[in-house]
Amino acid sequence: MRKILLAAALVFTGVAPASALQSDCLAMASAEPRVKPVAYTPAALEADQVKLTFVGHSSFIIESSGGTRIVTDYAGWAGGIVPDAVTMNRAHSSHYTDSPDPAIKHVLRGWNPEGGPAAHDVEIGDIRVRNVTTDIRGGFTERQKDANSIFVFEVAGLCIGHLGHLHHLLGPEHIGLIGRLDIVMVPVDGGYTMGQDEMLEVMRTIKARIVIPMHYFGPTTLNRFIATMGKDFELETSSTPERIVSVNTLPDTPKLLVLPGF
Repeated sequence: MRKILLAAALVFTGVAPASALQSDCLAMASAEPRVKPVAYTPAALEADQVKLTFVGHSSFIIESSGGTRIVTDYAGWAGGIVPDAVTMNRAHSSHYTDSPDPAIKHVLRGWNPEGGPAAHDVEIGDIRVRNVTTDIRGGFTERQKDANSIFVFEVAGLCIGHLGHLHHLLGPEHIGLIGRLDIVMVPVDGGYTMGQDEMLEVMRTIKARIVIPMHYFGPTTLNRFIATMGKDFELETSSTPERIVSVNTLPDTPKLLVLPGF
């Protein structure tokens, strides 16, 4: 009966039900409740490791031990590489492009140009990518349904989430579809997406072990978000824009990991 209800919820939000029911992140969740160029260097990774590189704004390179590279919120710049896949979101042109590099094999838009919710659940090399749609504001009162996607990347036993241009709190229907997240990239600008106090509420709901801020335009906005975190999260500020992560190196308590670039 639980699988039937979950499948119905997946159809409602536009995520393919058959494949999503096989998700390790979803299965484990049921048991637990402006671009700045960076110098990218390829990583020599162990089988259980993933490398995250903050390209800037809302773009990260996610690189697996098998050499698969995916860039989030791709607007034409991918850190100087041609990735295997890119994800996009519709809110602003700094989060998508209508002219992606034709050498990119997989272009995953977080909205459906033909209407209705986008639905992605694909295996790209050794990374599984799926999405859960959310709405965005189209004006002061207008709301564009399913115009943003939270993308979830399942790789090396980790569940990595990218919230895109999130404009509203997440309800149980979203959390149930997202599943468990170990690491999450979070927009913390406090205005273009949503208020910083509301974003902190989202973080408390998701309960990821590592939170990486993005979309903050400068140190003043970032520091204001850090101040809202209080004692909920340990703070680590990295001197480099990349971090190698694995299940075995996840912190015991939630951590806010700041990578340079905004």
